[in-house]
Amino acid sequence: MSEALLQDALALRRAGKLSEAAELYGAVLRSEPKHFEALHALGILHYQGGRLEEAARLIGEASNVNPKAADAAYNHACLLQRLNRSEEALVSFDRALAIKPDYLEALVNRGGALWALKRYDEALANSDSVIHLKPTFAEAWNNRGSVLQILDRFDEALEAYDRALALKVNYTDAWKNRCALLTILKRHDAALEAADKALAYAPNDSDLCGRRADLLALLDRTEEAAAAYEKYLVLKRDDAAAWYARGFALQMLNRKPEALSCFDKAVELAPDNRDWRTSRANMLFQVERFEAAARDYEILLEDPSAPVWVRGYLTICRLHCCDWRFLGKERPKIAAALEAGQFVVDPTGNAFISDSLVEQLRCARIWSAERYPEAAPLWTGERYRHDKIRIAYLSADFRAHATAFLMAGVFDHHDKDRFETTAISYSADDKSPMRARLVGAFDHFIDVRTKSDAEVAHLLREREIDVAIDLKGYTAEGRPGILSHRPAPVSAHYLGFPGTMGVGYVDYLIADPIVIPPEHRAFYTEQIAYLPDTYQCNDRRRRPAERIPTHFEAGLPPGFVFCCFNNNHKIAPEIFEIWMRLLRGVEGSVLWLLQDNAAVAGNLKREARARGIAPERLIFAGRTDPAGHLARHSLADLFLDTLPYNAHTTASDALWAGLPLVTVLGSTFAGRVAGSLLHAAGLPELVTHSLADYESLALKLAREPSTLASVKAKLRSNRDACPLFDTERITRNLETAYTMMWERYQRGLGPATFQVPGALRP
Repeated sequence: MSEALLQDALALRRAGKLSEAAELYGAVLRSEPKHFEALHALGILHYQGGRLEEAARLIGEASNVNPKAADAAYNHACLLQRLNRSEEALVSFDRALAIKPDYLEALVNRGGALWALKRYDEALANSDSVIHLKPTFAEAWNNRGSVLQILDRFDEALEAYDRALALKVNYTDAWKNRCALLTILKRHDAALEAADKALAYAPNDSDLCGRRADLLALLDRTEEAAAAYEKYLVLKRDDAAAWYARGFALQMLNRKPEALSCFDKAVELAPDNRDWRTSRANMLFQVERFEAAARDYEILLEDPSAPVWVRGYLTICRLHCCDWRFLGKERPKIAAALEAGQFVVDPTGNAFISDSLVEQLRCARIWSAERYPEAAPLWTGERYRHDKIRIAYLSADFRAHATAFLMAGVFDHHDKDRFETTAISYSADDKSPMRARLVGAFDHFIDVRTKSDAEVAHLLREREIDVAIDLKGYTAEGRPGILSHRPAPVSAHYLGFPGTMGVGYVDYLIADPIVIPPEHRAFYTEQIAYLPDTYQCNDRRRRPAERIPTHFEAGLPPGFVFCCFNNNHKIAPEIFEIWMRLLRGVEGSVLWLLQDNAAVAGNLKREARARGIAPERLIFAGRTDPAGHLARHSLADLFLDTLPYNAHTTASDALWAGLPLVTVLGSTFAGRVAGSLLHAAGLPELVTHSLADYESLALKLAREPSTLASVKAKLRSNRDACPLFDTERITRNLETAYTMMWERYQRGLGPATFQVPGALRP
């Protein structure tokens, strides 16, 4: 009877009717509970159905019924191993091998049980037994390599993987293990080669694709790494770490929007990962999505252990949105952090909230020590002998940018008989007319975007640059690390960053006696190259658009138009308070501002309403092209400057367009620029020395049309003759400054403050 049922059950199994077969085996066991074949077969059926515990019980019973059945002992061991019952599995594997000493599969899987139990020395001996039994068994050599690797016997492990691959060249697991070991050994090129070999046999292996991307990143093959992560993420969309890694690679490539998208995905998948949220917050800051960045910084700041700089950058983000609700409390906290020597904010951000030269010097020193420490000097005292003085300008702004709008004329006017000029550019070509003009203005134009700071420094040294001029300083996309290598005999910074770099490797800061009066010298680590007239250059070739928009087109109602086209983050609540009083004091007047982001209008209108001013009296203009921007100045009546950070290029724009500007002479470089420009434009009477005088003068000009008309007439009369807009004159002044720096070094003298001869102002 049992034999017939067993035959029927076997037929049902072969036909795929497993449940019916199980019923027959059950029937056999009801009559013969110790029936070996029925126990074993029913156990296998339960295994196939995913009922592992029941399968292990049945096959274990079968093995006990027939202790000489090697297969039953082996199958029982494999099930126990699947159930993570490794000690019991090891006993069953040993039982199978006692019955059948050459049972290769049992010996191989016994090694897995020993591995799971972390009995690595025994696992190694087990691998050796497998190899002795079958020397051509590639899997055994691979397993041996894995055990040797865990035992830190790396050379032997590598040899074992090589033996496995010699036997089986398409053995993907062995290639993967070899790749992992070579990565541990930091032999990244060889590891990448192993990954590529494995991928040739398993092109869609997600683990291999991820390893390959990681290796490319380690080898600084950043563009290839970004592409490799992209391929991997098609296979494994939920790997938050890979999204982050790809974002980091894209960030290194300056592909910021794509990097941000990757950071978004990483944070979405792992919202509690603070490092990834930090990277996203910083990227949001870089792409000027300040409101979103502030939300991330706020979340980060909920953790009491958050680094102090999170508070600083949250404050700057809010400032960009004109959200001043917490500014009064945060300013002293930031100042206290700086006094304690903590990195809390970068020098540019600090200049927007601090009017203290002491704080700005502290901030610059902390920031430079954090990010740009001095490296071993490349120039060590040699004196170059060239027919011309070799000048290199370093910038990310050789494009349609405010710095280029100011400096293009200087580059055009350089004396080519005396100076050889080189542009060191680390920004993308924006294909603008300005870019084309600048490329043509230099003797040499070198794109160094793909080079490290050290590589660029070596380039300057190899070209024997005499004077290296950094036009960025600590502003966005600046690379002060280039000068940290001292690649030239003379280094200076100019125009881009209005303050001290706080380092010993920048020799000079090019300024004028208004932005840095003698009594402020102690707060600058550089020697000062004082220019006459003003430190700021301008390009006389700038022209407004031929068509000027109407008041209606600009959204301006009839009446007096105060304006400030400064970036919104320069607006401080103390200045805004004055502006609202001016609107209150001049009936029908409006305030015309730029709008840098969506949050600005809402926040400023809320602030106006809180001060009793109808929000509609604030008019917001969007960004436009340079010519259109110059043209629309004619629709305004008076430009109101900001403090503690003045209008800089924006002030020159206004004055060049014929729009008077009222400023306060502040206590820092950034807060004294407009005063310098107004003196150079022949309008010192528009420079005030207190907020009260600033308000009084602005109100007077708005209420006295004849007085304002006289100022405008004077500005028109001065414009084409004043030093501010005399491009050739300031070019000669700069060249004199460069020559005086160069002459000191040629005489073996160190840097020293000096004054370029010229018409000095009081």
